[in-house]
Amino acid sequence: MLIEPNQLKAFMIDADLIEEKTFDEILKESQETGKKLEDILIARKIISKEDLTKLKAYILGIPFINLEKEIIPQEVLKIIPEPIARTHNIVAFRKTGNKVEVAMLDPEDLKTIDFIKKAGNYKILPRLTNEESIKNVLRQYQESLEKEFSSIINKESQEVKSVKIEEKEEKKEDLEKAGQELPVVKIVDTLIKHAILQRASDIHIEPTEKEILVRYRIDGILRDAMTLPISIGPGIVARIKILSNLKLDEHRLPQDGRFKFETSDSKYSIRVSTLPVFYGEKVVMRLLPETAKGFSLEALGLWGEALENTQIALRKTAGMILVTGPTGSGKTTTLYSMLEILNTPQVNISTVEDPIEYQIPRIIKLKLIQKLV
Repeated sequence: MLIEPNQLKAFMIDADLIEEKTFDEILKESQETGKKLEDILIARKIISKEDLTKLKAYILGIPFINLEKEIIPQEVLKIIPEPIARTHNIVAFRKTGNKVEVAMLDPEDLKTIDFIKKAGNYKILPRLTNEESIKNVLRQYQESLEKEFSSIINKESQEVKSVKIEEKEEKKEDLEKAGQELPVVKIVDTLIKHAILQRASDIHIEPTEKEILVRYRIDGILRDAMTLPISIGPGIVARIKILSNLKLDEHRLPQDGRFKFETSDSKYSIRVSTLPVFYGEKVVMRLLPETAKGFSLEALGLWGEALENTQIALRKTAGMILVTGPTGSGKTTTLYSMLEILNTPQVNISTVEDPIEYQIPRIIKLKLIQKLV
């Protein structure tokens, strides 16, 4: 299913999309710079991305499908797990018997097709599509997840015994028992898993007068995720405190802790902060993927003069770089990306952090014991 440059050249010339001389120049540039031939053609506006996809479909004899407004049945959507669909830009959209039609951006991704074929003993019929179609189907995964998780949480919430916490009469044993109830354990696990799938950086659990409000910080913005019955609030807080090794019977002072959380394909270090508020205790959990790697400066959005100035600053042997911004704006990501650039065997790096968020090989991290006032 690989399209050779000569094949693409012949079809584009035949369709009067490009002259032979221009194509040869672009092919030479691709070979010298390592850039994809297709990317250069699109960048020069010789052909649009969608038209190029349709042309590739025509050359390969694979139908082109537009799914921008299609609603995919849930049983078909689940044939390809969401992480695989998102990573490889491939989605199932129709199933007839054991035949499954899949839409994809990369016709050369034979490994993923083979994996899907073996996983469910399906006959896979590949189709090419555009990015907007993939985005539309991936959004449906999220809608499906929200319904599924809401259903789980509502079911488990009904099984949680109401725990009334009174400052003078509360017992640590009662709180510990509430935090270890199976429904409470499932609710907390589900909240974290859902937040991870939503690519949230933080989970805020806030008690109000009549309910528990759960919010996720996604792309730096707090968004309402779901509401829970007020009666299960103490159990949820107790469960999180047990995981974080915090004092269960301390409700008047802020507390900080940390625990590990694993999914089938990733590990997270979760930093916990509890704060006394009017209707109980607010909990904030920051999700820190242990497998996270720094981005390139270009991937962070630096370009032109800003990129050049940053690179010059990083090469200096003395000085200071200040990174500022609100919560979730990318300060930590930016700093860790810079550390990854500087982190070579010839350099010794020590950091002073409170709290320490990520571990990086060969970098010594010192925890700040006494804060400056």
